[in-house]
Amino acid sequence: MTRIRVALSVSVFLVSLTLSSTGQTDDDTRRESFVPPMQAPSQVSNANTSPGERQITGEELGDLFMARKQYREATEQYRMLADQNPHNAVYLNKLGIALHQQTALGLALKYYERAVKVNPQYADAENNIGTIWYQRKKYGRAVRAYQKAIKMREDMPVLYSNLGYAYFSQGKYDQSIVAFRTALAKDPQFFERGSSRTGSILQDRSVPDRGRFYFLLAKSFVEAGNLDRAIFYLRKAKEEGYTQINEVKKDPAFAAVLKDPVVIELLAPKPVESAEP
Repeated sequence: MTRIRVALSVSVFLVSLTLSSTGQTDDDTRRESFVPPMQAPSQVSNANTSPGERQITGEELGDLFMARKQYREATEQYRMLADQNPHNAVYLNKLGIALHQQTALGLALKYYERAVKVNPQYADAENNIGTIWYQRKKYGRAVRAYQKAIKMREDMPVLYSNLGYAYFSQGKYDQSIVAFRTALAKDPQFFERGSSRTGSILQDRSVPDRGRFYFLLAKSFVEAGNLDRAIFYLRKAKEEGYTQINEVKKDPAFAAVLKDPVVIELLAPKPVESAEP
């Protein structure tokens, strides 16, 4: 049996997952030769382990495959762990994510649902169920799944962010702003930092109307008191061709940024070019 060892000082990489609208990701990462063991190795050092080293666990190996975007290998590893531990919700959820990354959405959903059945308070898996429905454009089902996840864990900003995206895609813009503002209240740097919680939770940031989306995100930031990010997303809204950018003049929420030189420039009408004589 092949033994795989890692130094204790080496951190195990856990993937931060952000999916496109189809669930596909850039999988151009070079595949390295890394043979998974037939059994999950022990965490305990033994006579064949050098001082300061330990064997990598089966779950860590699966996480390492995910970090390298070797999703088939990760699937095999997590499936072995789930088969050996059918009541471990974490293994079932991670198996779902590995399948999700290969766009096997039906199988991924099956394992997310099994994870929630094993642990009815497992918000990560319930969120991932919502992401399946979001990618299938079943936004009502996505909203309900995200709301259920929030009832399980009210402290996770990613859940409110995902709910905001689902509301936005339904055209429920006021509810979307409330959800985004809640995410920012729980973590003011959330949209800058990303979303993953130790590689066990997914987020889809694809939206149908990016100009309007950036405008609403700017409103969320200005209401949260972060004027710099509000101006940043107003600029992005204009760059995306949002035609109602002048709404900021009428919306009281934007009063704090109206005198900013950047905003004044953004709202300035384009000069009319004179016709050639």
